[in-house]
Amino acid sequence: MPEIHAIVGSTVGLHARPAALFAAAAAAAPVPISICKPGGEPVDARSILSVLTLDARCGDELILTAEGPGAEEALASVASVLETNHDQAEA
Repeated sequence: MPEIHAIVGSTVGLHARPAALFAAAAAAAPVPISICKPGGEPVDARSILSVLTLDARCGDELILTAEGPGAEEALASVASVLETNHDQAEA
């Protein structure tokens, strides 16, 4: 099963807005994606509530997994959302 490690980029962590953006990206993926902290139980990345329960903070490493056709591309796409700082002020 393909997996990718990603670092939370939002300075306030995976709070409501970044979690919603991440869950939406996961829901748009062609395969189901799971997310967890190292050593933790995986949760459905499409569920904003499940993602929020991870209590992921800026700099935390998270593990994304998926299986099926297009899994690698889907993981790369949602990892980029996770690694983006969504808390930066827009110019």
